[in-house]
Amino acid sequence: MMKSRIVVSSIAAASLLSLSACVTDPNTGERKISRTAIGGIGGAGLGYLLGGLVGGKTARIVGAGIGAAAGGYVGYRMDEQIRELEEATAGSGVDVTETPNGDGILVNLPDVTFAVDSTAISPQMRNTLDGVAQSMVNYPNSLIDVMGHTDSTGSEQYNLDLSRRRAESVANFLTSRGVARARIETIGYGEQYPIADNTTEAGRAQNRRVEIRITPITEQDVEAAY
Repeated sequence: MMKSRIVVSSIAAASLLSLSACVTDPNTGERKISRTAIGGIGGAGLGYLLGGLVGGKTARIVGAGIGAAAGGYVGYRMDEQIRELEEATAGSGVDVTETPNGDGILVNLPDVTFAVDSTAISPQMRNTLDGVAQSMVNYPNSLIDVMGHTDSTGSEQYNLDLSRRRAESVANFLTSRGVARARIETIGYGEQYPIADNTTEAGRAQNRRVEIRITPITEQDVEAAY
């Protein structure tokens, strides 16, 4: 039964590739293949990225106090924020793309964000995360999911716990830099969603990551929430 579900999931993910794996480069306007989308299909599928916001959108909009001023955020301003995030993270190893379905921004923090078996953010990543946090402050009409991932080394339960604690560590850092905590939810996926081969060291390093999904809130979202 498990094998059957995996096959079905893989077929569904593959069918989505032609629709969702292409993103627009905000600097050139050209369409390109999303590395995140490809990685998801190569691993366990796109479900966690194509799914809804952690904890649901409506309650979070109300809880974060996002109002009708959210209208107009999507489109040009999202592209603008992507450009700013790319500038803030240049040379750091952080990857900034649209989400596979194009409705938000995905910031992929690499393995070097943390030391081995640690939840303390490394000194070399703090300046980069300062820039990410400032962008979130500048663009307040969005909700933020912080998602932790690990490689497959160690027990499944340990990896799940580590991924949760690392996601929480990043969320706490963003909050300390002025991002409203009500906008942020965290989740740990452990080893469930690899984007590379866990049998190689290079692949395991790619799988040890924290992703930040930034989802713009539209005026329609606000009207539906209230």
